This record gives sequence, C-alpha cells and structure tokens, in this order.
Amino acid sequence: MAGIELNNIAKSYGSVEVLRDINLTIEDGEFIVLVGPSGCGKSTLLRMIAGLEPITGGEFHVDGRRMNEVPPRDRDMAMVFQSYALYPHMDVSRNMGFSLEIRKAQKEERSRKVGDAARTLGLTSLTERLPRALSGGQRQRVAMGRAIVRDPSAFLFDEPLSNLDAALRVEMRLEIARLHQRLNATMIYVTHDQVEALTLADRIVVLNAGDIQQVGTPLDLYERPSNKFVAQFIGSPTMNILGVDRAETGVKLKDGTILDVGSRGEQKRAHELGVRPEHLDVVPEEAAHMKGVAELVEHLGSDTNIHASVPGVGPVLVRQHGHFPLKTGDAVNIAVDLEKAHLFGPDGVRLAA
Repeated sequence: MAGIELNNIAKSYGSVEVLRDINLTIEDGEFIVLVGPSGCGKSTLLRMIAGLEPITGGEFHVDGRRMNEVPPRDRDMAMVFQSYALYPHMDVSRNMGFSLEIRKAQKEERSRKVGDAARTLGLTSLTERLPRALSGGQRQRVAMGRAIVRDPSAFLFDEPLSNLDAALRVEMRLEIARLHQRLNATMIYVTHDQVEALTLADRIVVLNAGDIQQVGTPLDLYERPSNKFVAQFIGSPTMNILGVDRAETGVKLKDGTILDVGSRGEQKRAHELGVRPEHLDVVPEEAAHMKGVAELVEHLGSDTNIHASVPGVGPVLVRQHGHFPLKTGDAVNIAVDLEKAHLFGPDGVRLAA
C-alpha cells in the first residue's frame, strides 16, 4: 500500500495549462475517484502519477519519497487502461503473468500469483483461453489480474469500464469494489461517470478545467457541494438551478414566489437557488410553491421524472418515487423541500452560514 502526496502539481504543454496547483493527499488503502467532464485533466493527472507524463511543476511523493523523475517501472504502481491491451496470441494465464515473466520471476512464483489472481477474479476456469474467446467483462478482469499479480503499492484505473455495456458496467463496478475490500490497496480511479464515482469512492476529487473544485466523501459532495459546478455534476438527474432576487423574508423566484431558504445573511447574497429533483414534490394546489405544466413525463418504474414548465421560472425537473399518475399536458403543483435547497452567490459558490 502507498500514501501519495501531490503538492502544487502543474502540467503544461507549451503555453497551454492543463492542470494548475493540484494539492491532494491519498491515504494508505484509500479508494480515490477523479471525476469531471472530458478535457478537465483527470486522465493526465493519473498518467503523471503513473510516470507516463512528465510533471511540469510541483512535487509528487509516495510514502515520503520524491518520485518526480522516477521512471514508471520503478514506481511500483499497476495501471488498468480503458482498452484491455491483451496479447492476442497468449492465453489468460500467460497474459496475467507476463509482467513477472519479463522480470525473470521463477515459474513457481508466477504460477502461484496467477492462480491467486484468477481465483480472486473468478477466472480459474478460463486460464487456458485466448482473449478472442472471452467476453468484454472477462477481458477486463484479465487486465485487472495482470495488475494484481504485480502486488503493487497502488492500482491506477483509467476509465476501465467505458467500453462495456450497461449491465457489464454494473457487474464490473461490483467486482472492483470487492477487489478493493479484499486487497485493501490504494486505488486511484478515473471516470467521467458520476454514478461510478458515487458508488466506488471513499473520497471523490471533482476536477474542472484543470482545477480541483472539491474533495470529499460522496455524501459530502451530494449534500454540501462547494459550488454550482459540483452541485450540477454530482447527482442524477442534475440539480435544478433557479434565478432568485432578494426579498424581505427570504428569496424571490422570478415568478414572485418567496421562499424562506437559508439564513438572512445568505439570502442577502443569493443569486440562484439550487434544488435536486428528488427534493421537489407534486402536492395539492394549496400546498404548492410553484405551479406549472408537465411537458414530458418519464415513467422509469422505480421513479417518475416530470419535466415541468413553470411560468416566470422556466423548466423544472421533479423526481417522484415509484409510478406517478401524471401525463404530458397535466397541471403540476410543486413544493420545495426548503431544508434541502441551496443558495449560490453571483460567483457560483454555495452560500453557507
């Protein structure tokens, strides 16, 4: 296992800044997920940790040792890529043990480590198959097995599930979570899928345009986003953001509705109100904060998503649990859970007392 420290890490390609002032400490055995939109720098940061990209500025330490100039093979880290990158002419057993083979490990040691990894990943019956005879999920497990046999200090995953279909992604998410529990190893995982981040991470690092926006547990980021970007990136469906004005006793929506959200100090500085679709309810008319029309109703079985248009406010998404008897064109009366709403200032930062 490894404790990893990134101190003021920066990355540039000529005059183009990709990452700026990245500061992060990863504890031994921690599962960290780097998440953000395409182009935010998350894969570049992972490749810098692996040694596949040079560090432009700052210092990178593993267990107190400076690693900036240490070559990849000497960093004791194993990387699982988006592509499986298996050798097509080698069977599963040799694919998993090839890194040991080129390091001149004894045959008995290779066999033992490959056997242990195959049992861990449920590949014991497949060790004599070639990659072409495997499913996508099985190939990804072989790629993970190749990393496990090295017994590294840290595992690095670069969007390993993006090539799989939806059902296999769920299966492999569980596989990776179980693997972390069994090995108790330090893992750094890159994804653009916030569902993967929420279900796998001990802590999530949200990146945008080369900067860290927030670091915290999945629940921290869901309940206490630091700014509007994190609030809208974490959580599915995304958070509703509604413009507000100052009122004597709260904040005022653009249709004139006054909501008593937050403290008086927060209300004075508020520019926008954020509320998650699951924190809105369809209610009788007399209990409503907003009144609109359902433009689209998505019946998903476990939930119903109601895309409503509220005059003066704009589009509002409401999520109701289970099957909700509403159809397109129906009037919809919406109440806000005021305890779970958020206020944001003109700069997009969440206001807190």
